[in-house]
Amino acid sequence: MVEKQYAAAGAAPAEGAWSPLKVKLFRAMWLAILGSNVGTWINDVAAAWVMAERTGSPLMVALVQSATTVPVVLLALAAGTLADIVDRRRYLLLTQGWMLLVAGTLAVFSGLGLLTPPLLVVLTFAMGCGAAMAMPAQAAVVSELVPRPMLASAVALNSIGINIARSLGPAIGGLIVAQLGPAWAFGANALSFSLMLWVLWGWKRAPEASALPPEGFGAGLRAGLRYALRAGRLQAVLIKSAGFFFFASAATALLPLVVRGELQGGAGLYGFLLGCIGVGAVAGALLLPILRAKLDRDLLVLLATLALAVSLLGLAWVRSTVLLPLAMLVNGFAWITVLSSLQIAAQTAVPPWVRARALSLYIMVFSLGMATGGLSWGSVAQRSSIPLALTIAAIGAVVAGLLVWRVRIAGTETLDLRPAGTWPAPELAQPVSHDRGPVLVTVEYRIEAADRDAFHTLIGELGSVRRRDGAVVWGVAEDVATPGIHLEYFVTSSWVEHLRQHERVTAEDRAHQERIRELHRGEHAPLVRHFVGGEGVLKHMGHHHRQDLG
Repeated sequence: MVEKQYAAAGAAPAEGAWSPLKVKLFRAMWLAILGSNVGTWINDVAAAWVMAERTGSPLMVALVQSATTVPVVLLALAAGTLADIVDRRRYLLLTQGWMLLVAGTLAVFSGLGLLTPPLLVVLTFAMGCGAAMAMPAQAAVVSELVPRPMLASAVALNSIGINIARSLGPAIGGLIVAQLGPAWAFGANALSFSLMLWVLWGWKRAPEASALPPEGFGAGLRAGLRYALRAGRLQAVLIKSAGFFFFASAATALLPLVVRGELQGGAGLYGFLLGCIGVGAVAGALLLPILRAKLDRDLLVLLATLALAVSLLGLAWVRSTVLLPLAMLVNGFAWITVLSSLQIAAQTAVPPWVRARALSLYIMVFSLGMATGGLSWGSVAQRSSIPLALTIAAIGAVVAGLLVWRVRIAGTETLDLRPAGTWPAPELAQPVSHDRGPVLVTVEYRIEAADRDAFHTLIGELGSVRRRDGAVVWGVAEDVATPGIHLEYFVTSSWVEHLRQHERVTAEDRAHQERIRELHRGEHAPLVRHFVGGEGVLKHMGHHHRQDLG
């Protein structure tokens, strides 16, 4: 819809760092998400403070923090599936309403003095569940709000918002708790969800046109996993993410210990260094359009990973209050560069029908990397020393960056993954119910001997696409009586699954199929046949089978 608006105006959308903010709906959503993220940080500060005040137990404080992150790992894939198969606007309204209810409950119970430690953990976990369910949908709607040329800048702006919230939220939360009390902090978080609901309510999202019934949750979950197993570019994003975030987590996990133990500093110095990370991230996001125009995406990720390693070494060994902030600026710059590059690749490596599921896998890898990395580096630091743990993390980041260097994410922005709609509807002598199956589809090609190798290469790549989009069996065979006649065949579980294959064909797939059809030498187009099984066919086959046995 946004693309059409620009086309109608006759103007090409700008691609500057701030250009997405010219789109009214994106600007409103960005500000609402920024406010929500600030509210989340305020909530986290208040929850940790209440738990520390009530129990004085580091374990209970850590439990509150875990209650916000564990749901992401547990629920992200389910959340991505739901965000792809239901209306995302209504889905986000539901998740934001849930978090508003939880935040309001926290505020009321805190104000009445009824917020016990067990209840705080339960409500914090409920809040984390709401956030986990909302994350994939929030990430996926970015591509709906801006034209494709602005997508990279829009993703970078979202990252800027996260870092602004990370810089401002804890300070605001600490001030509210100190001056007004935790109940007001929880109430401020509830207000932030109210703003999100207001923006979502005003979003007039165009319904997606499809003549097919909505995908069920189980089928949608399997389709997402099946796609991920066949999508090389998405797998590249996940591999690079796993290699980066595990080692990058050392800085956030050990920075408080460096400030307290190595520098003998207090909360002020810790907040200042966190602010330096945020400033470096914002500066990096502003420079990213220039860097992306000049550097290959994979080279950019590698250089940022090396910069991250330098910042980890600085955090490990530099004790100057002048040089250490510079190391944290570099850390923020490296962090935003890799994070933005991977998010853009994840957004553009998959078509719209599976985008939220793909992003949910990315979010899971990110969360697992940060959680396991934080625990691992904390354990290494406890068994040896903080500088040694940071040094090992820096070396590991360099080694991992070099190992995944050849796993390519560059070029995803140029992929045309819009629905092509080129498969003609199957000709039916009589209606076929959606649940009938299995379905066998055959495509007959006539290929000259000189083109045989090229055909096998292209048809093999098409087989991966068929499986990715729903085929449970795929193969190709050659007629031994008439060489040159090749039969491609694939099976889907039901008629509706085959019809979904029609809807899932992208412009990239269409171009690939055209290259195959150029090798076809028949007078007519390749002959396509559809064979549908069903209960009646199976009963009939079973009857004859019993007769043969008799």
